[in-house]
Amino acid sequence: MYFLKRLIAVIPLVILISLFAFCLVRIAPGGPFDKDRAYASPAVERNLRAKYHLDEPLWKQYGRYLGGLVQGDFGPSLKYRSHSVTDIIAQGLPVTLTLGGFAFVLALGLGVPLGFWAAVRDGARDSRMAEFLALLAVCVPNFVVGPILVMIFSIKLQWLPVALWESPMHMILPVITLALYYAGRVARLVKEGMSEVLNSGFIVTARAKGLRESVVLVKHALKTAVLPVVSYSGPMLANLLTGSFVVENIFQVPGIGVFLVNGSMNRDYTLVVGLVVLYAVLLLVLNLVADLIYALLDPRVRYE
Repeated sequence: MYFLKRLIAVIPLVILISLFAFCLVRIAPGGPFDKDRAYASPAVERNLRAKYHLDEPLWKQYGRYLGGLVQGDFGPSLKYRSHSVTDIIAQGLPVTLTLGGFAFVLALGLGVPLGFWAAVRDGARDSRMAEFLALLAVCVPNFVVGPILVMIFSIKLQWLPVALWESPMHMILPVITLALYYAGRVARLVKEGMSEVLNSGFIVTARAKGLRESVVLVKHALKTAVLPVVSYSGPMLANLLTGSFVVENIFQVPGIGVFLVNGSMNRDYTLVVGLVVLYAVLLLVLNLVADLIYALLDPRVRYE
């Protein structure tokens, strides 16, 4: 019942977010047809505004947009005039989902073992090295990591392509660039969780029963220590999908992040609002899924 209520609550939140986005993009200076003024007459611009209903009052424009949104129609793009926003999302979303999905798997694949090792070997030299690597991954932003990886692996060693999205080899650098920060965050969460769990009474009891150390660490300690990672996974995946536009621009990956940046620069109102709504839905739904998984993994959790 709790999750059903949460799911129903998503609807008014999405409507509110769409309203804020709809109003904010129109407050920004400039308009979608400013660049056309160099070669188009005022009459042409008036016709364009009438075609896209931009000459109507703002409340009427939003009502029209909301009516289309309820039917799954994000409206026409004001910049890419031969395409609708739905077409652009259908084109770019699979790329963004692929990039974010692989980065998510890599972040967990690197972060969980690194944090586990740092906690188990606490105080040793290799533990301090693991903590340093996790901290370094968190501190260095992806717009710095990306060019460094390109200089090393693409320009100097010539092992990997510089940019674009044409083969599995083209995916390696963008995925690594996007995943490293979150791998560091996951490692720190696992390290803190494991350090706390290893001092718990049930771990002492498990060891007193004569269980093998590997069973105590993996089956008992790690299962509990990884719960904060599960809770973080929903926002992390949403951030990977919504925050990938920097990496997409660095490597010229044709995902929806590139269209969001271009739409913002060109004042493509419908495209920007449509992508903001899409990102909001992803964030809300993924957080809800993370809460559900957390409840399934931890029987102590009860939602009232």
